[in-house]
Amino acid sequence: MVRANISKSRAPSQRQLRVGEVLREALTDTFQRAPIRDPLLAEAAITITEVRPSPNLKQARIFIMPLGGGDDGGAPILDALRRAAPYLRGEVARRVNLRHAPVLEFELDHSFDEAGHIDKLLDQVAAEDEQA
Repeated sequence: MVRANISKSRAPSQRQLRVGEVLREALTDTFQRAPIRDPLLAEAAITITEVRPSPNLKQARIFIMPLGGGDDGGAPILDALRRAAPYLRGEVARRVNLRHAPVLEFELDHSFDEAGHIDKLLDQVAAEDEQA
């Protein structure tokens, strides 16, 4: 009997999706309730748009979007989150019942910028079609 190689698929498993959602809720709760010493993080409004755990659940990539924008693109907040990652990992471990607390890797979410760019391109194409 030949078994399908499921591990090579690119789509996340149901378990990864569930764990990602639980981690997102735990991080949101941590940002709201836990004392964070970094003044930049304590004052910042951060949206966690997505959490993607690795297939073995030992790492999690967290996509964030700082609210209020700014000219710096969120780089200082991203640096502060990376410095606070060990503390946040411990707080998540207290809130989530997993065998191992995943290593947290923070990234800026550029999907909204890309969606806006695609919308702009589609509007240009529609305007050109109306003129023709």
